[in-house]
Amino acid sequence: MWADNETSEDLLGFKVHADLLVNIINDESVLPITIGVFGDWGSGKSSILQIVKEEFDKEDDKDSLCIYFNGWTFEGYDDAKAALLNSILKELENNKKISAEIKDTIKEKVKKLWKSVDWMRGAGMVMKNVALPAVSAYFTGGLSLVPYAIQKLTEWGDNPEKIIEKLQSEEGKEIYNAFVKEGKEENKNSTNAVAEFRTDFSELLEATNFKRLIVIIDDLDRCSPERIIENLEAIKLFLNVPKTAFIIGADPRIVKYAIEHKYKNNKEIEEDNNRIVIDYLEKLIQLPYSLPRLSESEVETYISMLICKKEINEIKFKNVIDEFKKYRLTNKYSAFGLSNFEKVLEAEDFQKVKDNVITIPSLVPLLTNSLYGNPRQIKRFLNTYTIRKRLAEVASLTTFNDAVLAKMMILEYSEPKLFKKLFEWQIVQDGVPKEITEIEALSKEKGIDDVISEIKETDFKEWSKPKIIKWFQIEPLLSGVDLRDYYWIARDKLENSITATSMIPPVVRALFNELLPENMTATVTKSLLSEKYQPFSDIEKDAFFNLLTSNLKRNPQQKRFYDIFNAMTEGQIENSVYNYIETLKIISVSDIEPAVATRLADFKSEPEFGEFLNDYFKDGKSRASKAYNLKK
Repeated sequence: MWADNETSEDLLGFKVHADLLVNIINDESVLPITIGVFGDWGSGKSSILQIVKEEFDKEDDKDSLCIYFNGWTFEGYDDAKAALLNSILKELENNKKISAEIKDTIKEKVKKLWKSVDWMRGAGMVMKNVALPAVSAYFTGGLSLVPYAIQKLTEWGDNPEKIIEKLQSEEGKEIYNAFVKEGKEENKNSTNAVAEFRTDFSELLEATNFKRLIVIIDDLDRCSPERIIENLEAIKLFLNVPKTAFIIGADPRIVKYAIEHKYKNNKEIEEDNNRIVIDYLEKLIQLPYSLPRLSESEVETYISMLICKKEINEIKFKNVIDEFKKYRLTNKYSAFGLSNFEKVLEAEDFQKVKDNVITIPSLVPLLTNSLYGNPRQIKRFLNTYTIRKRLAEVASLTTFNDAVLAKMMILEYSEPKLFKKLFEWQIVQDGVPKEITEIEALSKEKGIDDVISEIKETDFKEWSKPKIIKWFQIEPLLSGVDLRDYYWIARDKLENSITATSMIPPVVRALFNELLPENMTATVTKSLLSEKYQPFSDIEKDAFFNLLTSNLKRNPQQKRFYDIFNAMTEGQIENSVYNYIETLKIISVSDIEPAVATRLADFKSEPEFGEFLNDYFKDGKSRASKAYNLKK
């Protein structure tokens, strides 16, 4: 088994990306800079950031101080800006690279900055939680609260009615005059507060004698939209001073969601939403660096290295890592696999690795396409593969073939609908479906396009995707293979497939949450699906369906989940009807509200879906059935 954690151990050859980032930051002429390391969920961002930190943490680098934060740790704070600033100040005060001679000076300067942070945090709390809700309706003309007024409001307590009453008294009139007189200066005062903090922060960095401060913020895309923006604005407003470099790891789609969320109630801005999002992102992040998807040779290398690491001890694997680093210096394109291991490992260790890796190369093209070159998905695939191999051993399945297992899992992962169809074929044919033999015969020794043309004219047209044809053509062939044992091992996944057990990518969860409001119109729902669901990868689309179906099964009375499915069905989104039917099969008709059934009656004329629904609601006894059959 392999842990699903970030690591500075480079099994991907990603050090080249980390080296590039280090090289850029070491160029003093580009500082200050904010770099966005962008990639999908599980693409290896965190591992690259760990390698960067390890490079700057080396003892012989006396000119750099590197601080690492997980953005998610600030999620529970009332003010993420203050939390981030305080954390950086604490690290600067206590870092082991700070020499004893200047520690006292650093502590004094940090103390002053802490007071500034505490004041700003307190002012922000009053503004957000007390002052603004109480007086926003009382004042007109766009007047703002200034520090003196904030202090007075704080003294008056946190009861809005009492604050309004105070404002209507003689004392309140004086405060009002203070607002009028000082309100014009408020923007200037707040600007000065930020400028003063930046000046003090710059002086603090000068006192440390470091040439550069590197702040790494990881997992920002797991935060709420508000926290994402607060962290980014804290960097831009307070910390973007000479000698600083900020590296932010995130899925850029989630950051864009956060910016859209910030402006969602501003109609004027929403009209040119895309331009605003791009401009805002460019102002916050000067250098976006997008990670490439793994190539086939990189996927083969990664899988081979993971298996090698599992089969041999840590000391011996270090020799493999060292050889891999040397190899990558001269060859960045070929896979690093068995032939390379043989040069480093003893015969016994090499044989153990070989026994587990031998089937990998032939499956790599399919794994690459099915898992989209995503390291996290690859690791999860291998973990599931390992568990099932062990289960086969424990269950004494003597004729079990590991290569067949891997091939079956690729179909399960990439095409769950077809995986279930194959299950239905084999269950009524003693595990050996004739359909497999027929499709393999059609696919034999022909080009992909020729096979697709032929298969579209048969009853197997749903199997006519290029990657599925490749799946049929690749060894081992499945004609004559009894598939019962493989489905027995996978029986816990037949309902939800592997992806249901995986973490939901943040970008998928973000869209799902965005679609949840009950009052959202069908037009807006379809627009969001078109704009944000359609660009998803196949893995992300499967994850979205898993999230939607699992929520509907748990909450069959929740109308909104049906609305989303209805919009997807009307939009003819691939696999929506299939997933809708499979979900409804689990739900009792008595759990469905009549209003939902009435809406479903709109699909009566649909060939596949309508036939299912007519049979589903045929009893005519439940309220839902009566509502469905009432509508002509």
